[in-house]
Amino acid sequence: MPETFHPIPPMPTPVHSIGAMASLRQNLFSSVPNTVLSLLLMALFAWLVAKGFNWGIVNAVFAPDADRCQAARGLGACWGVINEKARFILLGRYPQTEQWRPVLATFALLAPVLASCSTRFWKPSLALIWAAGLALFFVLMGGGVAGLEKVPTDVWGGLPLTLMLSVISMVLAFPIAVLVALGRRSDMPAIRSLCVVYVELVRGVPLISVLFMASFMLPLFLPVGKSPDVLVRVIVGITLFAAAYMAEIIRGGLQTVGRGQAEAAASIGLSYWQAQRKIILPQALGAVVPSIVNNFISLFKDTSLVTIVSLYELTGALSLALGSDPNWRPFKIEAYLFIAAIYFAFCYAMSRYSLRLEKRLARNGK
Repeated sequence: MPETFHPIPPMPTPVHSIGAMASLRQNLFSSVPNTVLSLLLMALFAWLVAKGFNWGIVNAVFAPDADRCQAARGLGACWGVINEKARFILLGRYPQTEQWRPVLATFALLAPVLASCSTRFWKPSLALIWAAGLALFFVLMGGGVAGLEKVPTDVWGGLPLTLMLSVISMVLAFPIAVLVALGRRSDMPAIRSLCVVYVELVRGVPLISVLFMASFMLPLFLPVGKSPDVLVRVIVGITLFAAAYMAEIIRGGLQTVGRGQAEAAASIGLSYWQAQRKIILPQALGAVVPSIVNNFISLFKDTSLVTIVSLYELTGALSLALGSDPNWRPFKIEAYLFIAAIYFAFCYAMSRYSLRLEKRLARNGK
């Protein structure tokens, strides 16, 4: 009789694990030079932590008392400056009696952004959420309707202005970047040359010069009284600047997709735009998610440059808040640490979302 076949069960996957002490020895104390360098760095880190703790906690002044802060200068931080100037830093020169409006407007602007981060809202109705959020933001900030006092754009500032410039520029720059990236790969020389000139021209100048030209040079070429609002000109300048850089990122993603994908799409009867929308662009964008998010983070921080055209966003509002008050002017370090924490929170959130999106795309691609 033939022998019965008994399959051997698969061996478990080997797990290479070492203890904490062994890991420390392997990574930090594997040789005499590594040991000396590790001990020096650990001593430096401990010294910095101790000094920072004493300066920021033990000897710090938390009450909004300028006299106590002056007495503690050089010994401890003055966090009282944040208690005293936080409203001005966060909301700028917006009228104090109406400052509830920019607070609500900020939440209205963040609502569609957060909705876009969830796949549950990736439906055609997402466009309505964006339209409602943006409309509510401008109604609350600008006023002039529904009994709200009209507030000119030149007194908008602080965090709402920073978020508005970033979000709107990102939203507008993305479709422009996709079209420019496709144009640079077009078979039509006129379109390809136009896209190349646009990208190279914008990338050849710093953002600060683009803002300067949009704010001060553009009105010289328009009839008197016909120049758009400075806020509109700044948004256009930032959008075109960001789109040029993002177009190159997307073009790099398009080059990772083989020509066979387009040929296969054409063979089943898909038009050029159908192939791009359903096959080519999803793969290309998925391949460059980290670079796109890096561009968004850079754009978010670059909004601080609008101070040159007298729009006082987060950093500009800080300069106004402390520069005009000699009692609190010496404590700019604490105030800058405050807005640095705000920038870090938003940039870190974008970075973590990027990682999560990468993992999701990797799972779907398997």
